Amino acid sequence: MRRPPKYTRGFIDRHGRPRWYFRREGQRNMPLPGLPYSPEFMAAYEDAMCGDSLPKREIGAGRTRAGTFDALIVRFYASTIFAGWSAETQRTRRNIIERFRVDTLPGAKLNNGRCRVAHLLPKHVETMISAKIKTPAAARNFRKTLRALMQFAIAEGMRKDDPTERVAAPKAKTDGYKTWGEEHIEAFERGHAIGTRARLALALLLFSAQRRGDVVRMGRQHLRGDLLSVRQNKTGALLQIPIHPELKRVIDATPADHLTFLMTEFGKPFSAAGFGNLFRDWCNEAGIPKGYSAHGLRKAACRRLAEAGCSASQIMAISGHRSLGEAEKYVRAVNQVALARTAMKATYDAAETGTQIGKPE
Repeated sequence: MRRPPKYTRGFIDRHGRPRWYFRREGQRNMPLPGLPYSPEFMAAYEDAMCGDSLPKREIGAGRTRAGTFDALIVRFYASTIFAGWSAETQRTRRNIIERFRVDTLPGAKLNNGRCRVAHLLPKHVETMISAKIKTPAAARNFRKTLRALMQFAIAEGMRKDDPTERVAAPKAKTDGYKTWGEEHIEAFERGHAIGTRARLALALLLFSAQRRGDVVRMGRQHLRGDLLSVRQNKTGALLQIPIHPELKRVIDATPADHLTFLMTEFGKPFSAAGFGNLFRDWCNEAGIPKGYSAHGLRKAACRRLAEAGCSASQIMAISGHRSLGEAEKYVRAVNQVALARTAMKATYDAAETGTQIGKPE
């Protein structure tokens, strides 16, 4: 007999009768009448190939119980909400969801994935967030991710309320990544000469004001005359950034065998995490204190722009910040220093002229 049609499987049952099925990933198995290439067989096969008569099967759905978090998560991963997130956001949120799935609440006999979605209470959310209180950023990201999952559960009819709504996220007690000062930048430049990967990495971060995940994808194919064309991975925004003369000097002086500016020692592109780890090693070699990272250079670039007199909107045009408040922080910090210097100078002038501040001469 000729080779059976694609996606078909057959066997002889215990009564000696041939049984044939259409089996394709993402669709339920469909029995086919008769033998391969018979008229009735091929008619059913054509219907199966079109897929119109077969309900789609969610991957993993057969291994989950309806109403549980396992079932909800399978549907959430296939949703337009999850698909609408950037690749980096998907990776981060998936890690949080998968840790939540395998965790077990105090006193529970089953892990969270096997528990029913309708049974999650605000006190359970409070317990999970409290366990992460030492790292406020992680607690806030967990609440944000769980909230998205609960909103999806409401839309899917798996529960009527959001148990995360009344649970407050802990406030961040720090300013996040440390902003590099000029002394740190100078120390790094002394430790890594022009022509090295480390110096090129510093220049790309400092003169583009982009995240490490965007910097590792930059290459000569993104140069457009005197502009560097950047499609941000996190936001999807397209930025056209004027190339700083110092950045051009470093790029021109760095040996290049690939289109991408930064490559591993094996000639492969960096992952964001891999680049971050190597950049920290370069910082150690240059004597940069702990706590200063690649993202701190993005903040340093914004600081420099503010010090040069740029407005918040001008900073956003280069950094790609979507929130005006984020960019305004750098402007406010610079203005505070300028006002403080002016005020202090007034006290010096008053002391030299013998004028008492606050009283008329």
